[in-house]
Amino acid sequence: MQELVGGNEKEQAGRGGKEGPGGGGPGILVISHGSREPGWVAQVEDAVAEARAKLPADLPVQAAYLELVEGRLIQDGVRALEARGVTDIYALPLFVSSGSTHVDEIGWALGAYAEPRRETDLEPIAVTARLTYGEPIGSDPEIARVLADKLALRSREPASECVLLVGHGSEEPWFYEAWRRELEGLAAELARIGGYAGADAALLRPNEPAARIASLRARYPDARLLAVPVFLSEGYFTSTAVPNRLAGLDIDYAENALLPHPLVSEWIAGRVRGWLSRRAERLEV
Repeated sequence: MQELVGGNEKEQAGRGGKEGPGGGGPGILVISHGSREPGWVAQVEDAVAEARAKLPADLPVQAAYLELVEGRLIQDGVRALEARGVTDIYALPLFVSSGSTHVDEIGWALGAYAEPRRETDLEPIAVTARLTYGEPIGSDPEIARVLADKLALRSREPASECVLLVGHGSEEPWFYEAWRRELEGLAAELARIGGYAGADAALLRPNEPAARIASLRARYPDARLLAVPVFLSEGYFTSTAVPNRLAGLDIDYAENALLPHPLVSEWIAGRVRGWLSRRAERLEV
């Protein structure tokens, strides 16, 4: 394994094979969590299809899921790409944060990490191709623009408003810190591009949203407060868990999730273009 220059992706040569001289054909595996809800899966599939349309026509692009989508799991996606002759896979985790325990366990299962940061039931995935494991959304400015568009429907005067981003988070220290760091980066970028007076981030610990709201009110006593969830798709967390944490706190809630905003597909395509460029540079050496 090694860290690639120009990106934070983790690269490994594949458990069962070697890349030939000059490399092999590239392919893309976009990995999401999965759901039993057909509409949830359809939104991910649509975003991947839109990203595919922005990329070279002959580039194989496959969507795969951690769980719950029969016949479309990560191992199925790897096999489908390798069956098409792909020998160089870019696996992109379509998740909000590197603080997601799923991002960590998927990376380990694909061979990008020697050990997972926490115990997992996931089995190692058979990969013959050379594999590069990408980074999730994190603090990417592209996604800050998605949030800005969502909030524009609720905002009145940004200069007199403050925004609270609410994400899932984790109880485990390393994962929690990664969530906080990345959401705070998104919040700062959102405040900058949206012209908001201030911004902060909270995770779904029982008292954390209330504490962050109190902090914003202390710093900006006259500001109107807006809350926006940072979740890939709508569901229990955006419709129930986050509103429950915000109940009675006098904050306007913009419920919609990141999908189906078109900039999500542009984020996917942008990450893929960056990897293709770095791969081309590597093969020229």
